[in-house]
Amino acid sequence: MTSPASGVPAVSWLYVPGDRPERFAKAVASGADVVIIDLEDAVAPARKDEARANVAAYLRERASDPADVAADVAVHVRVNDLTTPRGRDDVAALAGLPGLDGLRLPKVESAAVLDALAGCPVPAYAVLESAAGILAAPAVAAHPRVAGVALGEQDLSAELSITDVAALNQLRLQVVLAAAAAGLPPVPMSVHPNVRDEEGLLASCAAGRAIGMFGRAAIHPRQIPVIRRAFTPTEEETARAAEIAEAAERAEREGLGAVALPDGRFVDAPIVARARRTLALARHLARPPA
Repeated sequence: MTSPASGVPAVSWLYVPGDRPERFAKAVASGADVVIIDLEDAVAPARKDEARANVAAYLRERASDPADVAADVAVHVRVNDLTTPRGRDDVAALAGLPGLDGLRLPKVESAAVLDALAGCPVPAYAVLESAAGILAAPAVAAHPRVAGVALGEQDLSAELSITDVAALNQLRLQVVLAAAAAGLPPVPMSVHPNVRDEEGLLASCAAGRAIGMFGRAAIHPRQIPVIRRAFTPTEEETARAAEIAEAAERAEREGLGAVALPDGRFVDAPIVARARRTLALARHLARPPA
């Protein structure tokens, strides 16, 4: 998804348990671009009905508060598995509520399961957490109900017994490619489970960014500034992008088809588009979070 005010992709996605309603407003005020209220893994089975009721009440309250709705923060809900009655009931109970900006769908393993969302007015984000999900990534990403895809890397790594980052990167790249081919936003990274390991989080974000991923889910507000810093363009990247954008504007003014840089190199339209995205992102992240 993109930030409503800036038009740039969301950078940080913060999870909050659905059975902790006292944390919902705090999560929205945390600086995250997207708050994901979780009805799935973060909620014990005995509390799932209570959690769903909490979320419904919060969404109704949010919809009635113009200041909350106007804030540049999206609120999504991670429902339970759509192949289960509980997951389908979650969608039926919540999808029509006006305070909801997106549904996050766990354990998606085929495009066919998404047909259950026919008529659902809320953007859907599919989470691929298994070997079957990775193999189905192109079809899932191309489904008309899907607004974005993400990885559930802990479940995926456990299923495949993966301990090597290089092997995980191969799976990440498959999903990055599927999302790009379907015209979806960049794939955000999965959570970094150690909330105190800021150096490890920063290094992991840099590695994900290098293979085309963008943004990251968080499980604690303290991770959000680190994620923002990791995905902020460097001064060198920003300067380079500005040089390309200025050359493109000059070529457009002069009616030239080719864009020539001061050092004599030529760049084509995709490079110009990327430079403009970099500048928009740098401007967006230069502002403190709301």
